[in-house]
Amino acid sequence: MSAGNSLLPRGGYELTPEQQLAKEIAETTNGNLSKYLMIVCGAVSAAVIVWKVCERIIRLTRHVSCLNNDKQRYFAIPNQKFAALKRHLLYAPVFSKRHNREIQLSKAINVGTLPTRFQLLFLVSYFVSNVVWCVIDIDYSADMATACGVIRNRTGVLSTVNMVPLFLLAGRNNPLIPLLNISFDTYNLIHRWFGRIVILEALAHTLAHYGKNGWVFTPPAGNFILPGFIATCSFVFLGIQASSPLRHAFYEIFKALHILAATAAVVGLYYHLSASPGLFKWLCYVYGVIALWSFDRTYRIWRVIRSHVGGSRSRTIVEALPGNAVRLTMTLARPWNAAPGQHAYLYMPAISYWQSHPFSVAWYDGVEDVKSDRLATTNQDLLAMQQQRVSFIIRGRTGMTDSLYKKAVAAPGGRFETSCFAEGPYGGHHSFDSYGTVVLFAGGVGITHPVPYIKHLVEGYSEGTVATRRILLVWTIQTPEHLEWIRPWMTEILGMDKRRDVLRIMLFVSQPRSTKEIHSPSSTVQMFPGRPNINTLLGMEQEHQVGAMAVTVCGPGALSDEVRLAVRNRQDRSHIDFIEEAFTW
Repeated sequence: MSAGNSLLPRGGYELTPEQQLAKEIAETTNGNLSKYLMIVCGAVSAAVIVWKVCERIIRLTRHVSCLNNDKQRYFAIPNQKFAALKRHLLYAPVFSKRHNREIQLSKAINVGTLPTRFQLLFLVSYFVSNVVWCVIDIDYSADMATACGVIRNRTGVLSTVNMVPLFLLAGRNNPLIPLLNISFDTYNLIHRWFGRIVILEALAHTLAHYGKNGWVFTPPAGNFILPGFIATCSFVFLGIQASSPLRHAFYEIFKALHILAATAAVVGLYYHLSASPGLFKWLCYVYGVIALWSFDRTYRIWRVIRSHVGGSRSRTIVEALPGNAVRLTMTLARPWNAAPGQHAYLYMPAISYWQSHPFSVAWYDGVEDVKSDRLATTNQDLLAMQQQRVSFIIRGRTGMTDSLYKKAVAAPGGRFETSCFAEGPYGGHHSFDSYGTVVLFAGGVGITHPVPYIKHLVEGYSEGTVATRRILLVWTIQTPEHLEWIRPWMTEILGMDKRRDVLRIMLFVSQPRSTKEIHSPSSTVQMFPGRPNINTLLGMEQEHQVGAMAVTVCGPGALSDEVRLAVRNRQDRSHIDFIEEAFTW
């Protein structure tokens, strides 16, 4: 939390030349370590940027090369070295299979998910480097007070500096998301582990201060110690209340307390550093944290205002659907730059006035603005007179989603109009336009993620703007009534030009009430009882694969892990990439 002078007692007596030299060396070391920490973060980011730029160049080259190539055989051949890297490191969970499936000690106790091996390698490396920097170059042969003083300063510096990436990764508008093309879910994982590092270093700093001079809470020393102690207590509280069992059991309360405790920690740290002139130089990191948090909050507010304040009034309709779900359709005052794979955070004051929840954008299209007095004379005028309509499918579970579903069911005709504010869109950074074969797996309400991609790819195939020649949707649902969730949109997709040439749909009903419910409308839209054999389906697709293959999944953790395992096991047979859409909290 701070980097005070361990060799200068708070009483202020003069230092001997030897003590002054040791003080200067210690301050130089602490300053260098803070720079090294920033250099490491920058180097990692730069390496990922280079990797992602190369990846984008390859995809662009493949996209252009395959537009008029129906075979695309060159791009279906795997690079065996890179395939092995994906199988054993990039796509591999820590152990054999489990990654996104939550670890539950009981129905009420959820302890979270496991990272991939690559994520674990990064987190362990960063944690170990912080431990090394905390203990390196310390004279442990000196007396305990002197050693504690150096450790106090070192851990204080590192804890303060680590708060910058900690707050950066927590923001929804983190600029690294589009720059590195890494999902918010991954940054959220790193944010949690960086938070634990900050907490441990803050604790070590506070305990080392006790070993050096003890804790004095009365003025004048108390003006320095007390704010720092409050900051440390706030950090510890953040770590406890952000633990997975508490976070999952009381999520809405967690979010409110998390913001309050983080604010207390930053304010306490600010006054802690401000109380000693020798620590002023570390305030720049606190200012950086405040700037990052302020930017994110301000930009989030701007996103909401821009979508809902304009020439026309925004409007939200909620409809109850079978299967404990609702369809929420918003007509925005101003259009979004909509793209497949996006999500938005919804604020509904009538349901939960102070909370926002993320939902995938299931559909977006234009609707005529009936209040416009303008007369369209060109296509550009016609587009300008349209409002954008975005739709979400929300499954009623607990908290806000359950209240929303119950209100829709109780409304006349199972439909009501309400006030809703959308913050977004976020995401949508993955493109499948360069892949000759695209396989999309969905489980339950996870269908909202692939539907916009399917519409985009079928349109692109018809217009000759994508490399895609084969699209397979595999959707697992519990009962056939869940088909009503996307029926109007799927009807539109099935009626699109050249759809039969490129799109096949396989529906798996895991809990059919009778065999009469299972019937296949056509050879390209088939329905089956039970659950899909993912490995078999991917094997069949690889036999007829065109170009590079992309496999994406959105659904329960168990489904995601099954698809991930099947993709890993087939890396040596053809070029196959895996994209998982997940939001763990």
